[in-house]
Amino acid sequence: MEWLMGPFEVTFVQRALWGGVLVSSICALAGTWVVLRGMAFLGDAMSHGMLPGIALASLLGGNLLIGAAVSAGVMALGVSVVGRSPRLSQDTSIGLLFVGMLSLGVIVVSRSESFAVDLTGFLFGDVLAVRPADLAYLGGALAVALVVSVLGYRPFVALAFDERKAHTLGLRPRLAHAALLALLTLAIVASFHVVGTLLVFGLLIAPPAAMLPWARRIPVIMAGAACLGASATFVGLLLSWHLRTAAGASIAAAAVVQFLLSTAASGLHRRRLRSAPPTPTTDRPPMEYGHPS
Repeated sequence: MEWLMGPFEVTFVQRALWGGVLVSSICALAGTWVVLRGMAFLGDAMSHGMLPGIALASLLGGNLLIGAAVSAGVMALGVSVVGRSPRLSQDTSIGLLFVGMLSLGVIVVSRSESFAVDLTGFLFGDVLAVRPADLAYLGGALAVALVVSVLGYRPFVALAFDERKAHTLGLRPRLAHAALLALLTLAIVASFHVVGTLLVFGLLIAPPAAMLPWARRIPVIMAGAACLGASATFVGLLLSWHLRTAAGASIAAAAVVQFLLSTAASGLHRRRLRSAPPTPTTDRPPMEYGHPS
């Protein structure tokens, strides 16, 4: 029992656990839509698009979170504007903006003789350095994410499954898309200083993807993803303590392992259903994601 609970008697590990739980909840709200809409590449591009803002904020002695938020907002706006071009696919426009913003960030960093920007912290985060002020910030970000998710639920569902129907129902799909980008930006900005930009997708994508085969409603996917993210945080911190590995990477790896186990279990379950004789108990109803009517 000491092996299991001993690490969490240390104050900074407790804060890391609470920080990871809050980040997992935020990422579950945004990550569910990322998975359903196939927006993983966009999320990756937006996370790396924060580098210019973080670099400038560091060089000017400003707040890194504000710099990250401004840069991510510019990236989201650029994706919305460039994505409207009929001659370019969405992946092409996102890829060009991704390369452009990342290059600009590297240029800014390279102009600093002291390399003041901590690229290691930006890429990999430092979950063990979470402070009480960070927990308060993450709690506020979670509250905002909940409000956006509740108010935008119906338009988000319509946008995820049938954009034309969303327009027909008067749900303003362009505004819904902008709100969804804002939610994704909030999740990435809130999470990058805890687990880093390269690892944030461990909590943004893996838990919702792991829940997808087992749930038929979006709120259930979100709740399950938050629980999986919290458990990945606990397991990752535990392994990091005993194996002396990077905490953020251990958390992300635990989340990915959860996804792999869920995928394997889902495949076995489907094969069992196909091989079983047809009975009323094996017939499952269609997926119900709450389509607006």
